[in-house]
Amino acid sequence: MMNKLITTAAALLLFGLLGVVSAQEGHPLKGSWLGEWAGNSVHGDNILLILDWDGKAITGMINPGTDNIPLGKASLEPEGWVVKLEAEGKDKDGSAVRYVIEGKLENLELPNRSINGTWSSNKGRGTFTASRQ
Repeated sequence: MMNKLITTAAALLLFGLLGVVSAQEGHPLKGSWLGEWAGNSVHGDNILLILDWDGKAITGMINPGTDNIPLGKASLEPEGWVVKLEAEGKDKDGSAVRYVIEGKLENLELPNRSINGTWSSNKGRGTFTASRQ
């Protein structure tokens, strides 16, 4: 009888710990993302995304090097895991640049989650890929 109680208690503890570990994952976009937006002559090819979830909205910034560009709009559509990020920044001469990044969230269940798609602005268009760190 005692062995059965110990086994049951151990199983409950294990399931409780698994619940805590999986609960810490949070929103699928939350975190730091490193990647490239190929062909971006305004800000270069490398990009860092810092994305957060406040329980109601996706917030964050795009950092293509030395300039932080706050997100104006961000969405994640669970049907197909479609991501859309919009931001407005400035190029080197101070002209406004509006970015729209659209992609698909891939490898959702894996730690090497990524976003792949396209970016466009009033200054160009190209492919986009980023991996969560």
